[in-house]
Order: sequence, then structure tokens, then C-alpha cells
Amino acid sequence: MSIVATATPAATAAKHGYYWGTGRRKTAVARVRIREGTGKIEINHRAMEVYFPDILQQRAVHNPLEAGDLIGKIDCFANVKGGGIAGQAGAVMLGLARALIGMRPDLEATLRDLGYLTRDSRMVERKKYGHKKARKSFQFSKR
Repeated sequence: MSIVATATPAATAAKHGYYWGTGRRKTAVARVRIREGTGKIEINHRAMEVYFPDILQQRAVHNPLEAGDLIGKIDCFANVKGGGIAGQAGAVMLGLARALIGMRPDLEATLRDLGYLTRDSRMVERKKYGHKKARKSFQFSKR
């Protein structure tokens, strides 16, 4: 009996010239496609500067590209749903880092050391029955 090794999704060949990566943060989900190009970054069919007007979110998206010295060499197209602006920027960052690994596996150690491949699992805690909010309760009265 032989064991057949299967390639991970990140290591599979590009389909139609694109490398894919999925990123999640809070309730936001980003599907990111990258290819070699001129450095164009589109998020939901809009320029990144229009979609993320805050410089902090723009830096979050640029960070994985800077780590790999790929600014101006990669075209990035992202579709993002759910969450707020900060969560969406974090989701795009993770999706972009995962797509970069598919394109250039040698960048994995660098991206992992800088924390761009770590999924931030913090989410809003759900509201519990009998409570006002997730943890806040009604005032206790003994009598």
C-alpha cells in the first residue's frame, strides 16, 4: 500500500494565472486573487485608497507585499463581505499573505515570523439567555 501525498491548496498551481487566498477576521471574509502585474490593488471593484480611506487599513493591506518586496509587482483583487472596516482590512491582509505563499513558497517563513499568516480568532461573544448582553446581567435583588 502506497501513501500518495497531496498538495496543499496554497501549493497548487495557479488557475487561469491567479493565486488564491482566503482571509478571515472577526465576521469579515476576504477572497483574494493575485497575479504578476503593475501593483494595482482592487477591493470590491474599487481602488484600495477609495475602499479603505484610513491609512492604517491601507498599511495593513500593504504589509505582506512589503515583507516580500513585491510592491508594484503584484496585482491584487479582493472580494470582502461582512464585518467592519478594520475586520475587512485584516481579512484582506491574511488572504493576501496566503495567496503570496501559493505564488512564492519561499516567503512563508518571513510572513509567518511577522504574524501575517496568523488568523486573529477574536470574535464578539454571543448574548446569553437571561442576561442583558454577553456578560452583563440584571441587578440582583435578594428581596
